[in-house]
Amino acid sequence: MAYRTSVIMIALSILGTMSCALAEESKATQGEVVQAQAILTVSEGKRLIAKAVSQMPAVKKALQDGMIIIGRGTTNTYVAEELTGQKIAHGSYVVGWTGPAKGGKTLDSSERTGDIVLVKGTVQPNLSMDDALKDLKSGDVVIKGANAIDVEHKLAGVLIGGGPTSSAGTTGKAVPAIVARKAHLIIPVGLEKQVAGSIVDIANKMREPVESLNEIPSMFLVNGEIVTEIEALELLAGVQVFQAAAGGVGGAEGGSRLILRGPRDQVQQALTLVESIQGEPPFLE
Repeated sequence: MAYRTSVIMIALSILGTMSCALAEESKATQGEVVQAQAILTVSEGKRLIAKAVSQMPAVKKALQDGMIIIGRGTTNTYVAEELTGQKIAHGSYVVGWTGPAKGGKTLDSSERTGDIVLVKGTVQPNLSMDDALKDLKSGDVVIKGANAIDVEHKLAGVLIGGGPTSSAGTTGKAVPAIVARKAHLIIPVGLEKQVAGSIVDIANKMREPVESLNEIPSMFLVNGEIVTEIEALELLAGVQVFQAAAGGVGGAEGGSRLILRGPRDQVQQALTLVESIQGEPPFLE
């Protein structure tokens, strides 16, 4: 009996020692985690997202031995700048855009940049997007922006016109080729384009044959690798990120307040990165 009691006491002592060690290890681990906030305007977010897209493994591989097709759009203008190293006139690589119903600035699209397609990292000025899609193969990359995102369901929505000759625009052309050829679809899109509710329900409602008092587009749903400011910072700095708030004034309208967490050196790296792109001018000046 005494022997059994002794064994039990020894076992309890070992368990107690292990518990203390685990508790100390947990405290040490928690002590290494720090947090910081970052406030990004919409244009700063676009620049950050573009930098992240340029560093994605699929993009780097396609730059080396494949093809990259960059669709038109405001965020994709920044992506094109990062991938080509060239300045692109804002407004020259945009198809549709959303502006204030009254007032605001007008996007000047008089200067039009040709389709941007890179083959093994080199821009092909004579290769149209339509022809590039015919040559799309497994592992190639198509970069397409979006007008709406449902973060929870990892879905994006692209607005499309409903004219008699509409073919769902670039999305309608690209998605079948992407799916059939097993290419990568990367969707750079800022957090300001999150929508309330299920994007599936929204898309279904927008396609209902209800009389419209003014022009209402439909929505094409796509799923690919969505890259917001959150994924951008996670990729570039290895930190954990969540959005705490949104909006502001004085240029921060539509902006995001992000919380960054992780080891001190990685959070500091993320802050340094954020500071390097803060001050990015608005898309339209």
